Amino acid sequence: MNEIEAYLKEHGVKQAVEKIVNAAVKEKAPEPFSVMSKLLLDMTPSQILSIKARQILDSRGNPTVEVDVTTYRGMFRASCPSGASTGVYEALELRDGGTDYMGKGVSKAVSHINKLIAPKLIGKDPCSQAVLDEYMVQDLDGTENEWGFCKTKLGANAILPVSMALCKAGAAQKGVPLHQHIAQLAGIDGGKVVMPVPAFNIINGGSHAGNKLPMQEFMILPTGASSFKEALKMGTEIYHNLKAIIKEKYGLDSTAVGDEGGFAPNILDNKEGLELVVEAIEAAGYTGKVQIGMDVAASEFFTEDKMYDLDFKTEGEEKNADLKVSGDTLCDMYKGWCEEYPLVSVEDPFDQDDWENTAAFTAAEACQVVGDDLLVTNPKRVQKAIEEKTCNALLLKINQIGSITEAIEAVGMAKAAGWGVMTSHRSGETEDSFIADLAVGLNCGQIKTGAPCRGERTAKYNQLLRIEEELGDAATYAGADFKYIPWSK
Repeated sequence: MNEIEAYLKEHGVKQAVEKIVNAAVKEKAPEPFSVMSKLLLDMTPSQILSIKARQILDSRGNPTVEVDVTTYRGMFRASCPSGASTGVYEALELRDGGTDYMGKGVSKAVSHINKLIAPKLIGKDPCSQAVLDEYMVQDLDGTENEWGFCKTKLGANAILPVSMALCKAGAAQKGVPLHQHIAQLAGIDGGKVVMPVPAFNIINGGSHAGNKLPMQEFMILPTGASSFKEALKMGTEIYHNLKAIIKEKYGLDSTAVGDEGGFAPNILDNKEGLELVVEAIEAAGYTGKVQIGMDVAASEFFTEDKMYDLDFKTEGEEKNADLKVSGDTLCDMYKGWCEEYPLVSVEDPFDQDDWENTAAFTAAEACQVVGDDLLVTNPKRVQKAIEEKTCNALLLKINQIGSITEAIEAVGMAKAAGWGVMTSHRSGETEDSFIADLAVGLNCGQIKTGAPCRGERTAKYNQLLRIEEELGDAATYAGADFKYIPWSK
């Protein structure tokens, strides 16, 4: 008994029990044990108990990294996405090489988490997001290049899933939704909460599909919806109308989908893709309420002689030389499309190093010009683009930079410059819905996470439905204002 008494005294158990019992009685709770359990949980330390990483598969069947962070509040899991058309300036995605998984294994990144990162973070406060991110990036990794910390020692795919899981754990520790915790990390909590306009990728081309279409994504943006829920309905109905149209025009085998759930009919002409989208919008009855976006991913077909090969998927004598065009010609092509179609957003219209042509297209003010491979969510490249007026919107891909804190910094810079911000998935995705909360928490106003098809894509859209339902009247839909949602600080 003496040992028990000593233990109770050492940890103040009697006083704590008395306190929570009194609180439950004072509250006259109909279910006192639920009140008491919550109060007990609030007394537990904000502390990381364990971090465990493993190799899992992404939506393309390639390995990626999953991390479990355990605290007294529970276990919090996050996983890292992976891109197909990746910018050369992205933080390093560490792969194993060798023969296993065609060299794409991530056991090295997993080992770095379990052996190098975890021992250093256990016992730390998961709410200290910026401190822990900086420690992983600058102290545990520390590798740099001209554009900042490049994560070549540990790998961005080791640091990021830990950062994401810590963010979830921090939200739980505070007892707030993840999107609210993210807003607090950015210093914008308390302002209006904006639900983003979804940019549904309904036709796949480029590196995302086996057809000859050079442009990577044809998207629809339901800006005329009154809520995210209605926007999702509109997008889904257009998607199914498009399937029927493609089946009738090109046959059933053309309704197969690409990496991101969009259809991949074997067409070459980009205008034909735009016409299909317009026809599907009209068939669904949403003309005037839905606009079009494109991800060109032009770095994929930029040639050594600084031209753009729109027939880059064709080899040998069948290749059409007339489809190899200059940057000026491509710029005029985009401007013509913006006049002819309700095209409001073009992503990566030129190569990742073609700052001149991208700036010229931006200056034309034909539409929103989004930097993806150009910016790679890197604050230093964002700053360069702001100073040189290269583009007017940031594509937010957290695995390009490798930590939540650095991503928030890049978004803050974009917002301060009056830019738009489009939160984005990757072509190699997981079931993790983190970016849905990220888009809401940072008031991005726009999100693209594929077609309303495939579980790894719909997981994000379904989470946005839940968030909107939870917020009720506190949420507003970005709608026609999607290009720029200011932060209220």
